Amino acid sequence: MRVLVTGAAGFIGSHLVDRLLADGHEVAGVDDLSTGHHRNDAIDLWRADVADPALADRVAAFGPEVVCHLAAQVSVRVSVGDPLADARTNVLGTANVLEAARRAGARKVVFTSSCAVYGVPDTLPVPPDAELRPASPYAASKVAGEVYAGMYSALHGLDHTILTLANVYGPRQTPEGEAGVVSIFTDALLTGKPTRVYGDGGQTRDYVYVLDVVDAFARATGSAASGLRLNVGTGVQTTDRDLHSLVARAAGAPDDPEFAPPRLGDLPAMAVDASRTRETLGWRPRTTLADGLAETVAWARSAQAGA
Repeated sequence: MRVLVTGAAGFIGSHLVDRLLADGHEVAGVDDLSTGHHRNDAIDLWRADVADPALADRVAAFGPEVVCHLAAQVSVRVSVGDPLADARTNVLGTANVLEAARRAGARKVVFTSSCAVYGVPDTLPVPPDAELRPASPYAASKVAGEVYAGMYSALHGLDHTILTLANVYGPRQTPEGEAGVVSIFTDALLTGKPTRVYGDGGQTRDYVYVLDVVDAFARATGSAASGLRLNVGTGVQTTDRDLHSLVARAAGAPDDPEFAPPRLGDLPAMAVDASRTRETLGWRPRTTLADGLAETVAWARSAQAGA
C-alpha cells in the first residue's frame, strides 16, 4: 500500500514512517522541517508547507491509497500568542491535505486530533463521543480539522478516521505540546539543571508511549473505524508530581523539583477512554509508563552523548 505521511520528520511522524516501512508499505513524506529532522532515507521526503496549494500535484504524482495527516502546530501557548499562524497550519493546511488526497484518488485520511478538543471534561476518562469544548485556538483548529474530514467523507466519499491522542511521549520528543514536560524533565534531570512543577503538582495527564500510538495509526490505515473518532491513550491519570518522580527514578537523579504558581489555562485533569479503539481496531496500549520513560531516558542520554 502507498501511504503519505504529513509531518513525517516530526516526533510521532518519524516513528510512523519507520513502522509503515517495516510493515512493507511504500511511504512518502511531507514536512517543512521547521521542527522535525529527516531520519529515514528510505522514503522520499518532500520539504513543503502543508498549506501550499502546490502540494496537490506532488500528492497526485505519488498516488497514495492512504494519507496519515500529522503535520500541525502543536503548542497551545503558541496558538494563543499567534492564532492566525495556528489556523493557517492546522485549518488551512488540513483543508489543503484533504483536497490533495481527494484529487489523488486516495481511499482514506487518518487525521490526528488531540484530547485538547474535550476541554474540561464532565467525566474521566473521557469517552470519544463526549462534547467538544475547545478552550484554545489550537484545540479549536483540531475541531475544525475533524469537521473538515467528516465533510470530505460526506461530500466526496473520502473515508476518514480521527485519532484523538492523549499526551504522547517517547524517544525523539521535543518540549512542544502538552507531553513535552517528559522531555523537559528528562533533559534537565540528565544534565543537573533545575526542574519546575506548577501549582501543587496535582494536575493529571494521560501519558501514552509513542510506539503504541504508531500502532494505532498503522491499524487505522485499513478499512476499520470508518468515520469514527477514536481515543488513543491509557485511561490512567498521572499527576505532574508523580511524573517527576518517575522520570527522576529512570534518570537516576534527585527528585527535588521547584514549585511555581499555577499557569493560567492549564486543564486540571485529563485521561481518555480508548474502549472504542480496542473494539474497532483491536488496539490497546502495551507499554507501561515506567518502561516507556526508561526507553525515553535511555534515548535522551544517548542523544546527549552524541551517539
